[in-house]
Amino acid sequence: MSRTLEIHMIQNFAPSNLNRDDTGSPKDAFFGGSRRARISSQCLKRSIRTRFASDPADRIPDEHLAVRTQRVTERLSELLEERGRSTDDTDAIIEVALGGLSLTLKDGMSQYLLFLGNQELDRVAELIDEHWDALSGAVPSDGKKSGKPKLPKELTAGLDDALDGGKAIDVALFGRMLANLPHRNQDAAAQVAHAISTHKVEREFDFYTAVDDLNTAADTGAGMLGTIEFNSACFYRYAALDLDLLAANLLGDDELAIRGVGAFLRASIVAIPTGKQSSFAAHNPPSFVGVSVRSDAVPRNLVNAFEKPVPNSDEGLTDRSVALLIEEWMKLDAAYGVGDNPSSAYMNLTDADSGDLNNADAKQVTSVEELVASVVSAVRATVGG
Repeated sequence: MSRTLEIHMIQNFAPSNLNRDDTGSPKDAFFGGSRRARISSQCLKRSIRTRFASDPADRIPDEHLAVRTQRVTERLSELLEERGRSTDDTDAIIEVALGGLSLTLKDGMSQYLLFLGNQELDRVAELIDEHWDALSGAVPSDGKKSGKPKLPKELTAGLDDALDGGKAIDVALFGRMLANLPHRNQDAAAQVAHAISTHKVEREFDFYTAVDDLNTAADTGAGMLGTIEFNSACFYRYAALDLDLLAANLLGDDELAIRGVGAFLRASIVAIPTGKQSSFAAHNPPSFVGVSVRSDAVPRNLVNAFEKPVPNSDEGLTDRSVALLIEEWMKLDAAYGVGDNPSSAYMNLTDADSGDLNNADAKQVTSVEELVASVVSAVRATVGG
């Protein structure tokens, strides 16, 4: 029995440039034949993941978080120094150890970004510490590399076993690919859609100038000038979370998985991309958040509610978007079913009528904390089901 959690949000941002492309322009996409504002899923996931370590309401401990870095030698050196190992050969010893796993380094940097749990890094450092003498003996005396080093089998096996995901919630949610160790890849439990505007957008430009504070009376003109592209958009956001895969990625730790659900939901709601915020301060939380938890049901992205762009009207883009979202939600539930043991909750801060959700036994809440608590309770009730 597959268990799925889905999140639907309507979020209206003030003029901003939260997620830029390679030219500095706000990302966009064509949908339903018209240009829409867009925030990439990678940008959203980055915002969510960085929130885990700082959320005052539910901060995830470092032991259950990961780092994405090429500077793995630097991190392992710090951990080994904490164990009293600090020599001129430390980096070379780390390189030999990781070489035994076919993770090659150049100038202390891995070939690509490694997404490793802090527990995994701790265990690797512990194994290097335990086999320090053997690794020291495998360091080439002439400083030249000689292919994959021959290490004790128990060390190689231990290093491989250490890379089990480390019960890192962010690795479990967002997955990883280790090109040299494909058996240590993890499929992402969370699928996050690109956020797109429910309406057409037009590109706008801000022409700015900067004054030189030390100008003399004889000086004229600006010290600097330029343009910034921006837009203002009401976004539909969607994410789906495979609850069974999340628990499996966390090595069967149901309690940690439930905590991860709460952290993921809260961070999805409150985390906002940081692009150009110093220039625009677009700190606009969602106006509508709806969450469903159910088993054996087909996940459904409700973006087709906005295939026809929402027109400007006295009703406003946000209220009309929420109304269309609820209409699409009810339509697809009727057509495709709600699965087994469905449970839904929502927070609606707009004037849009949400009576259809109430009629479908969705629980209306008035705060983020109440919403998270309701969803976590619903997920806990499915454990072992």
